[in-house]
Amino acid sequence: MAIISQEEAKKILDKVLSFSKADEMSVSLNGGRTSNIRYALNSVSSGGEFDNMSLLISAGIGKRLGSATVNEFSDQAIERTVRRAEEIARLAPENSEYMPMIGPQKYLDTPTFSENTAKMDSEYRAQVAFDSVAPCMEKNLSAAGFLQDSTGFSAIANSKGLFGYNKATSVDFSVTVRTADAKGSGYVTRDFNDIAKLNAADTTQIAMQKAMASTSARAIEPGKYTVILEPTAMSTLLQSMMSGMDTRLADEGRSFLSKKGGGTRLGEKLIDERITIYSDPTNPDAPSEPFSGDGRRGFAAINFLGGGGVGDGRPQEKVTWFDKGVVKNMSYSRFWADKKGVKAIPPPTGFIMQGGNQSLADMIKSTERGILVTRLWYVRMVDPKTLLQTGLTRDGTFYIENGQIKFPVKNFRFNESAVIVLNNVESLGRPIRMNGNMIPPVKARDFTFTSLSDAI
Repeated sequence: MAIISQEEAKKILDKVLSFSKADEMSVSLNGGRTSNIRYALNSVSSGGEFDNMSLLISAGIGKRLGSATVNEFSDQAIERTVRRAEEIARLAPENSEYMPMIGPQKYLDTPTFSENTAKMDSEYRAQVAFDSVAPCMEKNLSAAGFLQDSTGFSAIANSKGLFGYNKATSVDFSVTVRTADAKGSGYVTRDFNDIAKLNAADTTQIAMQKAMASTSARAIEPGKYTVILEPTAMSTLLQSMMSGMDTRLADEGRSFLSKKGGGTRLGEKLIDERITIYSDPTNPDAPSEPFSGDGRRGFAAINFLGGGGVGDGRPQEKVTWFDKGVVKNMSYSRFWADKKGVKAIPPPTGFIMQGGNQSLADMIKSTERGILVTRLWYVRMVDPKTLLQTGLTRDGTFYIENGQIKFPVKNFRFNESAVIVLNNVESLGRPIRMNGNMIPPVKARDFTFTSLSDAI
């Protein structure tokens, strides 16, 4: 399905608002298509494409809010859905934290759309799968991978005169390579807005090398080790930290940013001074939508397939969250910002963690004794107040001694916090994009491994 233009989207949204009898109304229009190809055991197992366009309408009556969705765009269907949203609003209980909708806003131009990705077809996807499978077959390895690409748009409006429009593309690719005896495993994942940045053959080579190198893994004693966390692993820890930047959580004592005795740790040095983390919707490597929505990165497929929220339409701007280890900013809902008398800052979507100039090889050469971790898996939160998480290493874990990888090791269960890891930093590598964010490999001391795991 073609992406409709900004003018076409505004025409539909204006029609929705013209039917409103509520005190105020907001509406989002999301549309696009998502395509994929999946392969396992060196053979394509499935492929598909689906598209949709839907409206999410929210009616405000007093302090009551009701919402309804529709993916039919006749005048009768739209008016019926507006009436339904208003009916639900009248039946809903009052929301003591209801905030009036905001008026017109200025939004940044964000580079979220790539024509290369928008033009992808089934032949291109098949070629990506072939480029990944062919080298594995030559080495008697088994590849299982998934490529998903999305192209879509998002438009928002309300009865106060707000309007925003954005179109975006995304590409997600992952591959797991196993040895013939199933004793070695390697994993790599990449995501971009522009498919031209993906080289499936080169990416798969990394997974192949890890698979072949990880056979005959040895068991070593759990304990505290210096680790090199590749971006895939580091991203898993950081996601929970960055999703917990909300001020209200901290004020109510439910966050790692809560201060003993009350208040937040805003302005305090919380992590190593080499750590600066910011979000910037205009960043060319990790752009995001220009207006706040449901918190998903970039333009996730679920958003334009009807799973996204209207959001409140606040502009996304460049925000520094940690500046040289100091908590520089925290996010605020509009209600909590009004209560505190401060600016309402939306939560981060994509974020960028500044790194260093070292390659992964450089970091390994500088390590006297440590563990290289490719990936963290089955991760669960243990304590949100300290960000303590537990999970397993997987798909390539290696012992380092005197600057060289000596042998693969059996996987571990870990218990660790992103805050502790970022306080124990020894060096940072070059950031790469991971889950819509820019994350460097991190070398840190005293990472806690608690037990062994038989998984590969």
